[in-house]
Amino acid sequence: MENPELEKLQYPIGKYTAPDEYSAEFIKGAIYQIATFPERLKQEVIYLNEEQLDTPYRKEGWTIRQVIHHCGDSHMNCYIRLKWALTEEIPIIKYYYEDRWSRLEDNLTMPITPSLLLLEGLHYRLAYLMSSLNANDLKKSFIHPEHNKEIQIKELIGLYAWHSNHHLAHITELKKRKGW
Repeated sequence: MENPELEKLQYPIGKYTAPDEYSAEFIKGAIYQIATFPERLKQEVIYLNEEQLDTPYRKEGWTIRQVIHHCGDSHMNCYIRLKWALTEEIPIIKYYYEDRWSRLEDNLTMPITPSLLLLEGLHYRLAYLMSSLNANDLKKSFIHPEHNKEIQIKELIGLYAWHSNHHLAHITELKKRKGW
């Protein structure tokens, strides 16, 4: 049986749950979440000091710094996967070891400003491209080798809106607990 306290720290907004229907309204709302994520993240982290940035959001979890850099890493992968799905016939994407990436020197020690700037430009491009997609584009897909599952672009949009809010909540919940 899972520890509910640990699960709340790991998934402060809950695990991703796909909607029953990927309506135009759902997609529009998810794209809005993606478009606004960089500014919402920046507002939460820009005034944190080095000690705060190096504080894990939970025991044995990533630091705030690692979470920010992970978002850059993960969302770059999202962008590439989106482009592959739009330009190739159901491509098999490349899996990456996010836990290993999180332990690389840049994720451990680099200032957060480069990743905040990267996310700003990247999310602009993501939201711009996602907003231009039609119903047929939203059904295009790729295969994720970790799950050997076909994932449609509409699912990718919902998942990355959640992913943005999921990691933002790691930071905001830690700040609440610490009184920052």
